[in-house]
Amino acid sequence: MRIAIAADHAGLALKEQLLKALRESGHEVLDFGPLTLKPEDDYPDYIVPLARSVASGEVERGVAICGSGVGACVTANKIKGIRAALVHDVFSAHQGVEDDDMNVICFGARVLGEALAWDLAEAFLAARFIGGERHQRRLKKVKALEK
Repeated sequence: MRIAIAADHAGLALKEQLLKALRESGHEVLDFGPLTLKPEDDYPDYIVPLARSVASGEVERGVAICGSGVGACVTANKIKGIRAALVHDVFSAHQGVEDDDMNVICFGARVLGEALAWDLAEAFLAARFIGGERHQRRLKKVKALEK
């Protein structure tokens, strides 16, 4: 799968760990940065390009990371076509895709350990949108909010 990943300074270490694991698992990953630690950076500078790449179809899914995950999630959801969620459990990682067509998963690097983040990323990437009538009806209402 073609995936985008990005973080701010607080998420850099987790991003690097996930980037390596994703590539070792055979995914093609676009790294939107940062490439080096810059304590003064701002998460929108990295998360917006990631979200735009998902929204445009350049990549299928995105992984956005900041200290708590909240800022990355709020930012990603400002981009039309993005359905991002801050996830801390495996059920939500796959259910968010299956029922809500989530296309960006957000992590808090100060909240999650590397092993749990990897488990969540795997569940997120393995899941597929079910596309049932009720799910499509709800998504249509969500998409109407973007107009």
